Order: sequence, then structure tokens, then C-alpha cells
Amino acid sequence: MLTAALLAASALPGIATAQVARPVFNAHAPVKTFGRVSYDSRSLMIDGKRTIIWAGEFHPFRLPSPDLWRDVLQKMKASGFNAVSLYFDWGYHSPKQGVYDFSGIRDIDRLLDMAADEGLYVITRAGPYVNGELTRGGFPGWLVNQKARARTDDPTYMAAADEWLHRIDAIIARHQINGDGKGHKGTVILHQIENELSVTGASQRRYMDHLYAGARADGISVPIFHNDQGRNGYWTPQSSTVDKVVTGPNDLYAFDGYPGGTCTVGGQPTRGSAAPDWGYYGPGGAKGGASASPDTPGYLAEFGGGWFDYWGSNGGYECNAVQRGKRFQRVFYGTNLANGIGMQSFYMTYGGTSWGWLPAPVVFTSYDYGAAISEARVLRPKAAEMKQLGELIAAVPDLAGIVPAAPVAVSGGAVQVYHNRNPESDARFLLVTHKPSNGPSNDAFTITADLPDGHYAFPMQLNGFDAKWLVAGVNLGGQRLVYSTSELQTALTVDGGDVMLLYGRAGEPGETVLRYKTAPNVTVLSGQVTSAFDAANGDLKLGYTHSGLARVRISGGGRPALTLLLGDEAAGVQFWRTDSNAGPVLVRGPTLVRHAVATGGALALTGDTEGDSPLEVWAPKLARVTWNGAAVATARTASGSLEATTPLPGPAAVALPALTGWRSAPGSPEAAPGYDDSGWQSIDRRANASTTAAPDGQPNLSMDSYGFHDGDVWYRGRFTGTTDARSVKFTYGGGGAGMMQVWIDGVFLGQHEIPTGLPRPMTLGAAGFDLPPSAQTGAHVLSVTVRSNGHNWDLDADDFHKEQRGLISASIEAPGGRSFGVPIAWKIQGNRGGEDIADPVRGVPNNGGLAGERLGWYLPDFDDARWASATIPAASASAGTTWYRTGFDLAVPTGQDATIGVSFGDASVPRSVARYRALIFVNGWNMGQFIAHIGPQRTFPIPEGILNHHGHNSIALAVTSDGAAGDALEAVRLVTLHNARGGVPVKMVAAPRTPADLK
Repeated sequence: MLTAALLAASALPGIATAQVARPVFNAHAPVKTFGRVSYDSRSLMIDGKRTIIWAGEFHPFRLPSPDLWRDVLQKMKASGFNAVSLYFDWGYHSPKQGVYDFSGIRDIDRLLDMAADEGLYVITRAGPYVNGELTRGGFPGWLVNQKARARTDDPTYMAAADEWLHRIDAIIARHQINGDGKGHKGTVILHQIENELSVTGASQRRYMDHLYAGARADGISVPIFHNDQGRNGYWTPQSSTVDKVVTGPNDLYAFDGYPGGTCTVGGQPTRGSAAPDWGYYGPGGAKGGASASPDTPGYLAEFGGGWFDYWGSNGGYECNAVQRGKRFQRVFYGTNLANGIGMQSFYMTYGGTSWGWLPAPVVFTSYDYGAAISEARVLRPKAAEMKQLGELIAAVPDLAGIVPAAPVAVSGGAVQVYHNRNPESDARFLLVTHKPSNGPSNDAFTITADLPDGHYAFPMQLNGFDAKWLVAGVNLGGQRLVYSTSELQTALTVDGGDVMLLYGRAGEPGETVLRYKTAPNVTVLSGQVTSAFDAANGDLKLGYTHSGLARVRISGGGRPALTLLLGDEAAGVQFWRTDSNAGPVLVRGPTLVRHAVATGGALALTGDTEGDSPLEVWAPKLARVTWNGAAVATARTASGSLEATTPLPGPAAVALPALTGWRSAPGSPEAAPGYDDSGWQSIDRRANASTTAAPDGQPNLSMDSYGFHDGDVWYRGRFTGTTDARSVKFTYGGGGAGMMQVWIDGVFLGQHEIPTGLPRPMTLGAAGFDLPPSAQTGAHVLSVTVRSNGHNWDLDADDFHKEQRGLISASIEAPGGRSFGVPIAWKIQGNRGGEDIADPVRGVPNNGGLAGERLGWYLPDFDDARWASATIPAASASAGTTWYRTGFDLAVPTGQDATIGVSFGDASVPRSVARYRALIFVNGWNMGQFIAHIGPQRTFPIPEGILNHHGHNSIALAVTSDGAAGDALEAVRLVTLHNARGGVPVKMVAAPRTPADLK
């Protein structure tokens, strides 16, 4: 391992001894090969080529319109990512033990084919446990009834896990970059076998051994890893000899981290912590990050691309998008790269929607995450910065496998410079940040360094929270970049000449030095740029201020002609670097460039515009251009490009109808004393695997024990009154923002809600209700509904996901709260069919236990003609659930990509005075839960494919209220959240439309 004493004798000359004083990586570690994928201590390699993995997390189950998966993948690729990391949710595919579905919205084969089509490497994360703020952390509902402790080597649990893994592994195996030996191949390069397993006893070790062996037996041939929950040094490869690590069967050590602080109550971003050093420049050792495994490359399997928001917050996604956005990405992700962490995946890059009953109790419906691609599939400004970083990585392969170089001198300013080099090419990379990196100062300073082409001193500025990647001593096409104080975005060779794009902060000076044999010809095509040639060393120095876009044409001097583009940051983000079948392409102007395909002398571009946009193209052998199939009139420029003579058109406005013509019906028939519950299951004393202890003498009231795992569940209990029957007391499990309502003989007793407002909210509740005097004699019926907002995750591997849901205990109380043993005979009913779900096409998240759900009232073609007409906003509400339905037509202009949402009340505030909640069904799909008085979410994006953009749609709302004055449904309207000309073709997702279509 490299230490201060060993560095001088290292096979990697020039590594800085002063900067690295602790074991960080083993320069002599052997190369490990797994087919086309290999690695050593410095980097991953694909087909022998060192490769930085710049990945983003995307969960297909949070976007139930498979055609739009391609949209997200294309946006990731265009935004500079070369890989996508994918969780697979076991429970999403398995409603019942032995039953699995990989069709429709669960078609993993289709997803992995798409990723390969779009040129993205894939990292698969198959569980069994994933967490992901999913109910049960991704475990299926039926696993809650298993007494075996999860995430151990208990044979019963491992058999259940194998049932899932053998199926998902088989799909993954045929999409590996290595192929599966049967003619299939794809782009899967890495595979994860467990997630954040922080218990490391003998049982877990045997479990991990089993998972690894099972994956290999299932045909997984790429490197296997586990994602450590933070920097613990848990489950490192056995080759690690670092003190206090816990080794396991994995090939790679990976860990996660979410630094960066939080948002203030007012929604303004805070700067948060300084960027940590979790590699070369860090503390070393088992808890130092990448240093826990010196023989393998640094790998952050999850690094904060945002953060989740929770019930009752003040709405932090937009704040998170800024706080973990521009500048944060440069500082934190750049620091990781400088520390030798050449494999990073950003969680999330598209968060999407935790629709239906997907969410764990900690989160509400939106899983936007403040990600680079918003829930509405909009590229946020932070995506543009990711593109600039990703295009740098793609343009300079020497970044892969860098190691520390000799320290540089800095005069003036509270700044620090990470100086790294590529041992093979001696290319240099300098990351400049403040010291500490979250410092607020504005600094002017000079860097003095010995670089590959000589000894140089160059002035710089660093204003506020920022970081800059400087590249020096690299060959780019036919050019030699000595150094630049501007940041390199991309470089490409077109028809024998070179194009280079550099950028900097607006108003700051820049300096770029290129090396030539003799004095070249320099022509400034636009902007203010000075040049001077030093014949003694062949340096051409260009000076300028970053403002708009300057263009310089350089020819002669013994090198191919160069078009040098010098922009400010805003100008830089207008460029898109993509590859065509004829070679690299650079495009300026549109909102998004998806693809470039050369045919003959034409270049066919596809992409999006959000307004009238310029179009300029550098591409090989370019004669003419089409945009989304339409010919574009162009003219040749002095920059060697073709430029459109008129702007590309933006989208037309989307006309949205008002939601009128509502009809309604009462939705809590179970509360009526004469309701027929003869078909319900009787509560008994069957075995209960719950970790929640009920009082002695209570039957097993757990909804899971009776096959009901998600959403609402109803209980009806019969008892005979006595003179001491004064109140009824319940304990129940409902998850964060969960709820129960209680009736006796059809009379509403009240409602209770579990408190929220914490990142990890309470999930159990206790409530008591006074009984009317009539309860003291005769026979009575208690009707109780419990809304479960998900099961806990199992993050600490303690079976926390088995905490009971539904009722836990119920007792009739005497005066003073004394329980005196009045027996209650209970029955239970949840979703239609229990584990044999009635709507298998929409799947587990769409099958809840309201009467209207069991009767198909949520379906688009349900006949509501006999329902009463209703007006929204509603003037009043009844206790319990009331259903509202209406229909509307959409005519989104052809060739446009829009995201349309459903919004409630005043969208400018996170919560209402009115106390009610609504389940939102669009064309039969449960697209989320609005809780007016808890919030913070008020607007719910509905993806195309669920929403028909070119025809008729239905919306059904299941509104639950306590019936108090003012606690009624507010105004409901449609809103446009995203509108662009372009997009991808989207078909409606076929699913049951009438109650007769249900199982």
C-alpha cells in the first residue's frame, strides 16, 4: 500500500509524498478480470480501457409508463452520464409467494434493452433488500408474515430471497456486457447483492456468502459489490488487510454518502458542510471511505444527488435541488474525483413518483429528490452543470486512474489545489476549491506548478462557493493543451480539424496556452481575445474575459486547424456533445439533443425545444441538417459549422380544460350497522410474525396476517354492552401520517392521525373514543378503518418492516380507563383478493382496501350515472370517505412532450386549514395521496401513458374527512408542469377499464 515511506519507491513516479501520508491504495494490486470488465486499485476498466463511471440512479418502478423510461435514459445520456444505476423492487414484482410478474410496467428486459440502445452502462441493484424509501424497503408484503429474521442465513428467509433472485438474476445475466453464453448481451457492468447491511455477525456473513454464490450460479459474471451504509469498512473484499474492516465475498468495496447540509425553514438553501476527502487525501483506514479497500478502485455507489422530503415538511425539493445543485456538484463530486473515486453514482438523477402504495412511511408521493431531472422530467439547471462535468470526463480519458502529483504553490487567497496526474501520460488535473471548500470568500490568487510542458505561474479567481477543474499537459485530437484557467467542456475532431470548448464564470478573466512548433495563424472570429506566441517554447497564450461566446480560428504551427470556443458558463451549457454513426457531433442551441444519425450527407438530429432556439452544428462531412424529421435551412459559418438561418420553433401552449361535471357517492358503507360482512375473514388467534407486542388476551388483528399488506383496511367488531362500557381504546399501526376512523352502530366516534413533521415519523398510534350511553346495553357494531401509509424499511436489519399495521389492540374501557374484558368479535377486509390482487396489470401499488376500490369505482369506464351531481370545491363533507369522479379531454399538440399535473387548493402554501385527504386515481391508476393539512405536496404529476394526451381521461378522488365544518375538498385543477416540442413516442399503458375486467 502507498504510504509516505513507500511512495518514493513506487512504480508510479511523481506521486506526491507530502499530500498522501496514510495508506490509501495499493499501487501493486493485481488486475482482476471479469470478462470484459476488469479493475485494479486505480480504476475500473472496460475492454482494457480505464473508464470513469459517471452514473445516475433511476427507479423504473417510480415511472409506470415504460415508453418514458427511454426519455429519462436519453436525458441522462445527453446530460453527460455514461451509466445508469437501477434498483429492482422485489415487492413490486411479487404480490404473493411464488407469483412473479415481469411484464408491462415491470418489464426489466425492455428497460435493459433501452439502456443498451442509449449507450449507457448499467449497474444493477437487485436486493433482496434495497431500502430506497420504499414500503418494507422493497420486501414483498407476504414476507412480513415470515417468522424467519430477514437479512440472515435463516433457511426460510434465504429460500424466499432465492425465489426472487433466481428470477431477476436470470434477466440481468442476459443483459451483461459479457453476455450470458446464450447469444444475449447488453451493458450491465456491475451487480450489487445487498444494500447497506450494517449488521456483520456470523449469520450475516453466511448470508452474504450465499448471495454471492447464488449470483454466480445464476450466471452473473461481472464484478459484484455491496453498498456500505456510510464509511464503516463493512463487506470489503477479502484482499483488504486494513485494520478493523469487515471482509466479505464481494469483488469491490462500495459505500455511500450524503453530505451537504439541509435547507432552512424559509426554503432558502444553506451551504452545509465542506466537501469530505474520502480517498487519496483523507484520513485513511477502515472508516476513511475508499481507503478501506486499497486493492480496488474508489467507488461511491450512492452520493447525494439530492435528498428525500417527508410528510409535514415545508416542501424542500426545490431547495434541495439548489443546495445539492450547481456549485455543490462541482465542489463535492469534483473532490471525490480528485480523491481517486473514479466510480460515482448520484442518487437520485431522476427520482420520479412513489405512486400508489410504494412509499415507506418516511416519504409522501413525490420522490422528486431535488434531482437533476425533476419529477416532471424537466432538466434542472444542475443537469447542465452535470453535462459540463460529464463531457469533460468523456473528452479526457486520462482522468481515469489519476493519482496524486507533487503539490503546487498557491499565493494569495484561502484556496486549496488538488493536483493529480495520469501515470501513463503524465496529464495533469488540478481541482481548485476554497479551504475549507464551503468557504464564502472571493479570492484572486496565483498557482505556480511544474506541469508536463514546463514551469508555469498563472492567475485565477474563485468567487464564493465554487470549484474549478483545470486540465494541463493533455493531447486533445491534434492539439496540445499546456494549461487553461478556463474549464474544458469538450473537444472533438471534425473532418480533420479540431473543435475545443472552454468556459468560465461570466466576467472572470481566462488564460489558455496551446503548444505549437511554429507560430500559428490566429483569427478572432468573435469576441475580445488577445494572443501572444513565445517562440522559445512554442506556447501560444490567449487572454480573454468570459462573456458570451468568443470564437478563435487557429491554423498552421504544425497542427491541424482548431476552432476554439471560449464561453461563459451560460454559453457553455447551450452546447451538446453527442456521437453519431459518422463520428462526434457538437450542437449549440436546443433545450436537449437526444440523437444524431448521419445518412449520406445529412445529419438527422432529434431533441427538444422549450422556446424558439438557435441551431448550430459541427459534424463530419456535413451538408444538410434535419431536426425531428424536418429539413433545416442552414448557412456555413467561419467557425466551420452549419447554422440554422431561422430559429427552431418552440412548443405551442397546452390548453387544459377546467374540471367540471363532477359526480359523487358515499364511500364508507362498512360503517353502516346493517352492512353485510358475511364474506369477510374472521379475526382469530393465528400465528403473527409481527415484531409489535399486543396486550395479553388480544387476538391477532394484524392486517398482514390476513393477506392485506397495503392501503386501507376495515374491521367490524361486535360486542354486547355492559353498564361499565364508557369508551373504546385502540392501538394501531399506520405509518407516517397514518390514520384511523371509528363508528359505533353507524355513528361516527372520531378520527385519529399519527403525528408527522419528522424525517423519521412516528408509525404507531393510540387513541380512545367515548361511547354513547346506548353502548351500555344490547348488541353493537364497531366499524374501524385504518389507513396504512406503508411499512417501515429494514435499514438496521432488525425486522423493523414487520412492525404491525392495522389494529394492534382494541378494548372496551370502564370509567377511569379500566379495561374489563368485554369480548369483541372482529372481522377484517382489505383489498379485493388479498394477495391474489384484483388488478394485476397495475400491480401491488394500485390495490387498496376502500370499498370503492374493491368495487372498481376508480376505473375509467365505471358507470357513475346513478351518482349524484357534485360541485368542487365542496361546501361540506361527511365523516368517512366520499368518492368524486369526472372526465376530461386533452389535445396536446402532436410532436410535443408535456407533463400535466393535478393540483389541489392553493399551491403556494404547503398545507391547508382544511383537514382531509384524497387518493388520486387517473384512468384507474393511483397516482398518489394528498393530505391537505399535512402536506407538503399539492401538485401531482401524471405521466403520459397513464394520462391520455390525445383523448378522454377519467379522474376519481377518494376523499376522506372527519366531517367537521371546513374539512372538505378544495378546488381541483389541471396544471402544465413541462412543455417542450420533441419528446419520445408514448403509448397508453393498457390496463383494466371496468369492474368486470378485475380478477
